[in-house]
Amino acid sequence: MVNIMLARTIIGGIGNAISLGLFLSPLPTFIRIVKNKAVEGFKPDPYLAAIINCLFWVLYGTPFVHPGNILVVTINGVGFVIELVYLLIFLLYSNDNKQRKYVGGIILLEFVVFILVSGLVLGIVPSISKRSTIIGIICILFNILMYGSPLTVIRKVMRTKSVEFMPFWLSATGTLNGACWLVYGLLRFDINLVIPNGLGFFFGLVQLVIYAWFYEKTPSGDKKQAKLEVQLPENIV
Repeated sequence: MVNIMLARTIIGGIGNAISLGLFLSPLPTFIRIVKNKAVEGFKPDPYLAAIINCLFWVLYGTPFVHPGNILVVTINGVGFVIELVYLLIFLLYSNDNKQRKYVGGIILLEFVVFILVSGLVLGIVPSISKRSTIIGIICILFNILMYGSPLTVIRKVMRTKSVEFMPFWLSATGTLNGACWLVYGLLRFDINLVIPNGLGFFFGLVQLVIYAWFYEKTPSGDKKQAKLEVQLPENIV
């Protein structure tokens, strides 16, 4: 048991480091936004999805819902702060009042939903195992919804026969991240971690296979001048 817990801690620590790198991967985009003082073609939707996803994973890892998952709490707590900063930058530099109201309204709605759900679950459901099941299902659903992002990129690669829009290192680290958290969930079997990260690992492998297949068909100019279109990876935890 001690060896399993030690291995789980080590794998979780590695997963935290990789996840932090993934959370920070859009940073060049936001530095560009600040320098240009304009959001240009920036799409806030992946980051809006990430905020509520992180909030519910933080709740899931607390002792009140699923004890023994402090590493899930730490990385998603940090991720929540990072994603919120990204969206605040968007609100600061967007010239589209309609879009600013949309983003602000969604953020407010997410906080309201999170407070209501967490309040109801913690206040009404007395069993920790039942709380874990309810919040775990919600976390899985949010992760699955976020899987649409890489599928869109895959379709673009297959249509254009170019990997210009699929950053290799983002796909590679996303796959490795899914693998780490999958192993973490398997060491002390947790279905709510195994399902989303198993799917995330699978989709990451699919991306890498497609990247390898189309890489040689991609014009050299596209390989060197990949368009900066960073989106949050779908499987943080």
